[in-house]
Amino acid sequence: MTKIEAPSNCPSCDSVLNEVNHLLYCVNPHCGEKALKLIEHFAKTLKIKGLGPATIVKLDVLHLEELYALTLDDIAHALGSERLAVKLVDELNRSQSAPLNVLLPAFSIPLVGKTAAEKLSKVCNDIEEIDYEICRKAGLGEKTAINLCNWIETSFFEVSLLPFSFKFETTVTPSATAGVVCITGKLVSYKTKAEAHQVLQELGYAVKTSLTKDVTILVNESGIESAKTTKARDAGVTIVTNLNQFIGE
Repeated sequence: MTKIEAPSNCPSCDSVLNEVNHLLYCVNPHCGEKALKLIEHFAKTLKIKGLGPATIVKLDVLHLEELYALTLDDIAHALGSERLAVKLVDELNRSQSAPLNVLLPAFSIPLVGKTAAEKLSKVCNDIEEIDYEICRKAGLGEKTAINLCNWIETSFFEVSLLPFSFKFETTVTPSATAGVVCITGKLVSYKTKAEAHQVLQELGYAVKTSLTKDVTILVNESGIESAKTTKARDAGVTIVTNLNQFIGE
């Protein structure tokens, strides 16, 4: 059986390939084929319709800033169709609302995919808050954290002027230092549970909609000893019968 050897150099620019988790990457920033693949991956991740490999070649762009700098006339001339140009411009404009959850995996950073981005969205609000400590707090592996931090330090400036907010879609989950609260039954202190949830979260409580193991406080203002209340009491959970009095309002 003929042994197949992995290539050591990029077939496009002949640069030495870098191995990360058994995958080979070309690290030459000026590699033409790599640039095309980066834009192709970016378009696929952001679901930009009409921006496939053939279109990217026709547009003759090698960098994302060049792509977003194109005018309607530029695109129409390159594609030979104003109709297609209008559609692509609409797609590029739509893509600009992409949150960092979607955007970060689109930059082809080794090991940084959708899962890593979602984990980061739970502990920080935007790209400026990301550092090694935040990455580890989010649960990212060491190699992933190093790759991301290196990219931010050495390459983010290349895309920082693109028309994106670079903010995560979800807000930072409030810490549960004050306690984890679950509300059961009808409330007396507040008109709705949603209103009570908001007040509790502003005070630093985490709110659960069901009685999970991490719940430390169960609010029951109904006066009825439900099965949920009995279960919570037996588990040592604090039972609150007047929420306003409990939080000091």
